[in-house]
Parts: sequence; structure tokens; C-alpha cells
Amino acid sequence: MNPDITFVLGIRPDVIRASLVLRMLENHPRVKMRFVWSGQHYSDNLKDVFFRELGTPTPDVELGATGETDAEVSTSIIRSLYTELDTNRPKAVMFLGDTNTVLGCIAAAQLNIPIIHIEGCMRSYDWRMPEEKCRTVIDNLSDVIYTYFPEYKLQGVLEGLAPNRIVVIQNLIVDVLNEYYFKNRKEYKNIERNFLKNLGVTEKYYLATAHRRENVEDSQILQKIIDLFGLAKRPVVFPASYRTQKNLKRFQIKIPTNVRLTDPIGYRDMLALMGGAEAVITDSGTVVEETAVLGVPSVQMRRATERPQTYDCRSSVKFDPTEDSIEKVFPKLELILGTNWKHNLGDGKASERLVADLVQRVSTNTFNTHKPADYHLPIERSYRGDGL
Repeated sequence: MNPDITFVLGIRPDVIRASLVLRMLENHPRVKMRFVWSGQHYSDNLKDVFFRELGTPTPDVELGATGETDAEVSTSIIRSLYTELDTNRPKAVMFLGDTNTVLGCIAAAQLNIPIIHIEGCMRSYDWRMPEEKCRTVIDNLSDVIYTYFPEYKLQGVLEGLAPNRIVVIQNLIVDVLNEYYFKNRKEYKNIERNFLKNLGVTEKYYLATAHRRENVEDSQILQKIIDLFGLAKRPVVFPASYRTQKNLKRFQIKIPTNVRLTDPIGYRDMLALMGGAEAVITDSGTVVEETAVLGVPSVQMRRATERPQTYDCRSSVKFDPTEDSIEKVFPKLELILGTNWKHNLGDGKASERLVADLVQRVSTNTFNTHKPADYHLPIERSYRGDGL
């Protein structure tokens, strides 16, 4: 029996956001889901530990897509996913996010299988970012787009996406934190205590992450980020991605004495450290949303963000590594340390809304929403196919 939905994921932040949706679909009596892992993240601490800790189903198939460049990874995903989809022919294929994995939507489009995009219509308008290009590609190919907020939907409509293709659900990360963090705060304090003990940290600390290509592939910018960490008057716990660690060695960047560099960590450890940190310094879009919900201040090391709500609720301050002075960052952070805010990311029911809408579409087989009449063009054209 062919699946109703083939759900394609490939990196750990996507598993986090999709965790409740995966669990709901896995157990839903009216939906047959096939879970495909692209292979973009492949090591245990970037993949399997998240399935275990989040209690999600494990993938039905792993494509094993690899490569040294974006072109090689994307090509491998498209080629392998084409075979998978052609063999199993789901009613629709669903993606989340903005990485090379979502470019697998090209395979679905070539097979005329309807495409669903979760986390659509988000825009940083920073065209340097490969993620911005991926978002634009999949949003324009998608039949159904689940987006977080009305302002995101408006961004899509202004780009020419038909309004009836875009469904507002609010932010999935609120649901995830309600389920995995707020119900188990005492447990996370113990995890934090043990983690810090192993690092020799006995005082208040900052948590830091850095992985974006525009930050870690440029030697001067990466040096500036490490210099920023060195200015902190507290220990900085820094779980660094493997790419970041490789570039720190390649550029011969010295780690300041207050920085505790570690390998990537699981989600439970990350949640424990985020919840206990005095502040978080990061270039991750997911992390700044999580800290906004957790009530922890953050510094966004970004020129521009597709998540401006974190600035709106005053949970975060901006540091653009390309032009801002590192000496001004901690004084700006001081302005929000110790303050309270009400996050504006959702009510914790986004996953339920998504699954309810998806089940209805599965039941009625209404995925393909591309209709010429839905597009409002400034000139008249005939779409009837009978010529002029």
C-alpha cells in the first residue's frame, strides 16, 4: 500500500521542530506516513540521539546522500529521492525548513507529486544565505505551505504565491518546548549540573553556537566571533559544529581561556544548557526562538533574520559580524538581562493545527492547489490553452 505522506527530513533542527508532528502522524489511524532521512546529517550526535531523546519514529529509509559541495549533496538527494518517490508514489511529499534536503522537492515536482512545505514564506532577505535560496525554490514549487504567522503569509503573497496555498499554524517550537522542557524542569537542572561539572564550570555562564556558512567559512568573521566570546566576563560553553571546529583549526584561531569548546551535543543537553544560561550567543534561528520561549536573553550573530519576532518581543539583541563592533555587544545585552517578556511565537497548538489540516487533505485528496485563477496578474492572459 502506497503511503499517504512521505515526510523527508535531513538535519537535527528539523527533527526537533517536526518531533510532535512525526509522533502524531505515526499513530494516526487515517494517515499512512513514510519517514525518509536524506543523510545530510549522518553521525549519531547529529541524528540518532535526537530520535532517541525526542521519542520520534526512526526513518523507514535513509537515502545516504553525501558530497563535498552543496551541488553534490543536493544532486545526491534529488537522485535518490526520485527513485524512492517513483517506487512508492505517495499522495504528497512533505519537507520542513530551508536546507539542501528541501531541494529534494525538485524530484517530487518532476514526478508531479504534490509538495508540502512546513516553515514556508520565511525571509531574511539576505541573499548570501544558501537557506534563503532554498526557501524560495521550495515555496514556489509547493502546493501547500504551512507558515507560522500572518506576516509570513503576506511575504509569500507579495512574492506571487497564491493565498489559498498558505496555511498559518503558528510556531512549532512552542509545542516542542511545552512537551520536552516545561514538563521536566527539575530533570533538566540535574542534566545541566552534571554537564557543567564535567567542564569545570562552577559559576554563571553563557552558551554559544556558531555554524552558519557566512560566519564560519570566513576567517576574519570567525576570528571576530571567537574574540567576542573572549570578551565575556563569564565562561562560554561552546558546543561547536564539526565544520566550525575544522575551520578553527584551518584558520589557526586560538580559543580564549574562558571558552569551553565541546563537540555537538544532544537535544536534552542543549535544552538544559539553554534553560540555565545567563544568555545565549548564537547564529541559529531555532535557538533564538527557543530562548525567547524559555525566557533567556540572546545575541543573534546575523546580518538579517527571518525570525524578527525575537526582536519584537525584546528577547534578543543583534550583532552583525560583518560590521558591528564586538565591544558594543555585551553593553547591549545588559539592557535585556534580567528583564521579562511575553514571547509572541504561538500558543503551543501549531502541531495539532498542522496535523488536522493534513489529515483533512489526505481524506479528501486535496493537495494540488495550483489554479491559474488564483494568481492575480497585472495583464490579461488566456490560460485555456486554445491559443489567440
